[in-house]
Amino acid sequence: MLQTFDERNKDLQVWINGRLVHRDHAGISPFDSIVQGGDGVWEGLRLYDGKIFKLIEHLERLEGSARALAFRDIPPMADIIDALRQTLKANDMRDGVHIRLTLTRGIKVTSGMDPRLNQSGPTLIILPEYKPPVYQTDGLTFITASIRRFPPDCLDPKIHHNNLIQSILAKIEANAAGADQALLLDREGFIAEAHGTHVFLVKNGCVFTSAADACPEGITRETVLELCERNGIPAHVGRISNTDAYRADEMFCSGTMGELASVTKLDGRMIGDGRPGPFSKQLSDLYRDETRLSGYRIAD
Repeated sequence: MLQTFDERNKDLQVWINGRLVHRDHAGISPFDSIVQGGDGVWEGLRLYDGKIFKLIEHLERLEGSARALAFRDIPPMADIIDALRQTLKANDMRDGVHIRLTLTRGIKVTSGMDPRLNQSGPTLIILPEYKPPVYQTDGLTFITASIRRFPPDCLDPKIHHNNLIQSILAKIEANAAGADQALLLDREGFIAEAHGTHVFLVKNGCVFTSAADACPEGITRETVLELCERNGIPAHVGRISNTDAYRADEMFCSGTMGELASVTKLDGRMIGDGRPGPFSKQLSDLYRDETRLSGYRIAD
């Protein structure tokens, strides 16, 4: 599941604060908050046939996270959409594209953690790449990480911030174990999410997903729950544990970096019969149709 370089991305034009620059010459100030403290918020967007799936929902979450971090002068949504249009047009992109959208607190007048040192407004970065779904496989293997997700009293997971050290440490554990992904629990031992995706279980025809306090808001997660409701598939949001996963009929995950993907092993233990199950396949097909047939038209 290690991603590889796509030759179509060798001459990308990247948007940095109102300017389009070649990827080899793109850069931000060493005084930018994202460099000094990982002080920024981000979203992952998918472009299908000229449309970005759930664009407004992603931009609302971006703004909400920025407000929670007390960013000043947050760009209006219309300005961000215009910047996205210009970036995609400059790269002649309209399909099969993943966009990393980042908003930092901006440049500081001198090094330091005090947000009052940021006096020039946020920095907007738009990085589009041709990127196929990362997790589109016949079955992923998971391990349970020793790293725990922060609860709201430590760091609220509703803030979609750029400090991803928990996820990176968990992914290191997964790599060392030869697994595709790492499952993170909350402080009480309930499943929060995987290091980069949301997790779902299927038992007796019902879909289950986490309601742990450490579970971040997920746009693809909500899409899966909407598809369940629309298609008469029972779904339940509540606390789930590794025991629930070990005895589940099916397990799958979702995230903007890829399609819905089946999980066939957790901690070396087979989930169900070790193959993608019927509910995972049905929801994967429904999700694929949903992402391609709906969306915000942004590229001609």
